[in-house]
Amino acid sequence: MSETMRALVIDRTGDPDELHIAEVPRPLLIGDEVLVRVAAAGVNPIDAKTRAGRGVSAAIERFPCVLGNDFSGVVEAVPYSDHPLQPGTAVYGMGRVPRLSGSFAEFVSVSSMSIARKPANLGHVEAAAVPVAALTAWGMVVHLAKAHAGQRMLVHAGSGGVGHFAVQFARFFGAQVVATGSARNADFLRELGAVDVIDYSTQRFEDAVEGMDVVIDLIGNVADDTGTRSLEVLRPGGLLVNAPTGSWPTMAEDAAARGIRATGFNVSPDARTLGIITRIIESGDVRVHVDRVLDLAEGADAHRAIEDGHVRGKLVLRVAEL
Repeated sequence: MSETMRALVIDRTGDPDELHIAEVPRPLLIGDEVLVRVAAAGVNPIDAKTRAGRGVSAAIERFPCVLGNDFSGVVEAVPYSDHPLQPGTAVYGMGRVPRLSGSFAEFVSVSSMSIARKPANLGHVEAAAVPVAALTAWGMVVHLAKAHAGQRMLVHAGSGGVGHFAVQFARFFGAQVVATGSARNADFLRELGAVDVIDYSTQRFEDAVEGMDVVIDLIGNVADDTGTRSLEVLRPGGLLVNAPTGSWPTMAEDAAARGIRATGFNVSPDARTLGIITRIIESGDVRVHVDRVLDLAEGADAHRAIEDGHVRGKLVLRVAEL
């Protein structure tokens, strides 16, 4: 096997045009790591933020840097001969960028605890859209909000990568879901399980709902003080779960002043939870939506699309045909 690989890299942080194809060293296996030959890699907002010099860019130790957390592919090498994921096994998962080299490359090396067998009913492109977004949604909706029958939950940005999983997980566990989104995504959100959709361009959500048990806030105060306004629609003792945006430093204090619980959330690459999500996807109870597929060399276009917003579901980069 060659000691180098083709990858989409940045030599410094900056605009999307900093992304370019290069030959870089193939990652080495250390400890429990599994080497995966990548077929497809999902693109997430954190990738664009890090490339731009925000996100987790402060942890980049050297350049060129390979970004990308989501991946789907085939096991190439394992840490020991009787490992449960043998070479040739189709897997998917997420890495720890920039602690390790990312998935915008022909190979990625990740902990055994970060990957699971790929859902049998998904191709690599669809599977690559799952790990980061689905694990984030699961952590917010299931672990923190404890979605259950009779619960009333508002999901902001319900048609996005995390949002479209959050709506489905909440519905799966019996919660009554209201989602905010654009008019063009209203039917899509209802198909996912939302009982009502609030068009944020024509209606203030605080005028449409009240007494909610949970708000899954995937926007924060980045746009129109969405996070702060969300406090108005929660019942006393309700819960607001916010994906980190860095836009609302007074969230805990603002919520406490209104008698509301509030917490942020950071996703973990957890193979056990990903295995549960796999079974739910294979059962047909949760579906994956890929908005657009681009080639690895078109990574800059993918980042521009992420930054422009309005992506339905996920963007995926095709790395190789396996």
